[in-house]
Amino acid sequence: MPARRFGLCRRVPLPPDFTLLQVVPELDTGGAEQSTIDVAQAVVRAGGQALVATRGGRMTARLQADGGRLAQMPVQTKNPLVMLGNAARLVTLIRQEKVSLIHARSRAPAFAALWAAHITRTPFVATYHGIYQARSGLKRWYNAVMTRGDLVIANSDYTRDHLLAEHGIDAAKVVTIPRGVDLSRFDPAYVPPSRVEALRLAWGLTADGRVRLLLPGRLTRIKGHLTIVEAAARLAAEGRDDFQILFAGDDQGRVGYAAEVEAAINAAGLNDRVRIVGHCDDMPAAYLLCDLAILPTTVPESFGRAAVEPQVMGRPVIAADHGGVTETVVDGVTGWLVPPGDAGAWAAAIGRAIDLGPGKRAEVGHAGQKRARQLYSAEAMCDATLAAYGRVLEARA
Repeated sequence: MPARRFGLCRRVPLPPDFTLLQVVPELDTGGAEQSTIDVAQAVVRAGGQALVATRGGRMTARLQADGGRLAQMPVQTKNPLVMLGNAARLVTLIRQEKVSLIHARSRAPAFAALWAAHITRTPFVATYHGIYQARSGLKRWYNAVMTRGDLVIANSDYTRDHLLAEHGIDAAKVVTIPRGVDLSRFDPAYVPPSRVEALRLAWGLTADGRVRLLLPGRLTRIKGHLTIVEAAARLAAEGRDDFQILFAGDDQGRVGYAAEVEAAINAAGLNDRVRIVGHCDDMPAAYLLCDLAILPTTVPESFGRAAVEPQVMGRPVIAADHGGVTETVVDGVTGWLVPPGDAGAWAAAIGRAIDLGPGKRAEVGHAGQKRARQLYSAEAMCDATLAAYGRVLEARA
């Protein structure tokens, strides 16, 4: 069944007194968090009020700078008693702020938000941000909370197909709105060389002519760091010394996995070829500092913003051939798709990309940039989301 999208659609104006309440566990890092910030900003620009109920996090300052407001509460919890307390707090907030619509972006907070929506008779929308696995009826029931409102937003066609098959809900109730990238932030023209140089110095890199590959994403096993360490070892065994791979991302408390990756790098003698550089606040500069981006995820991701951001910056992407990334990376055109978890295939793909040379890589990067800017802008995502809100309000009216 073809996906139903809100993209280039008839805009439905929001009511003049529109107030949006988004509910998300934390405002730290990640695609759901970034989408929360983007949509809050769009609502404010459209003349509405934007509230976010969340535990908090490093992106709170950005929310408030954009005109949004924080309603701090422990919505990240899965404790049933605390969830009931959250529902009561949300009911009070909804009534005090005259909330027009609630948008939940994660399952645990969605329970409290849905209960509050029922009590206050407020329209409820949820975004299915991930491919939630269910090995039991209880877990499937838990996941289905995201489908019990007025509308479900899927962040890719891959996600939409999954939730339709998993939950058997009416297809007309599900729309695909891909995540978007802020084109005012991710634009090579607006990143001065001084920012790139500052990042190079901060990471202690030398201008030695090697091809640099960036793996952006938190240090967690599903991101595939160990596959890349093994691939790098294979390339080194072939005598190649023309590459350097950077892992940029937080361990978010996963110190055991971070230590495992570091140990694998040391054991393979790759200390200079593969480096963990930690969290990065300036990802546009990070992409320009490197020649390629790699996304070797071991499990399918629902969308994968990290596959779109480098393309917008003109960098080709090598990605695992599964999940939503197969929609954002066109194999052989804007990048390359590689079997997940196959270190040999990854070594071969990286070697071929290096051997293309800067000219051919630039051609692939330009193709990806053109396509990504057309299909995956934050503005398009926000326009589509606000249009979805308007239609839900129309239907309720």
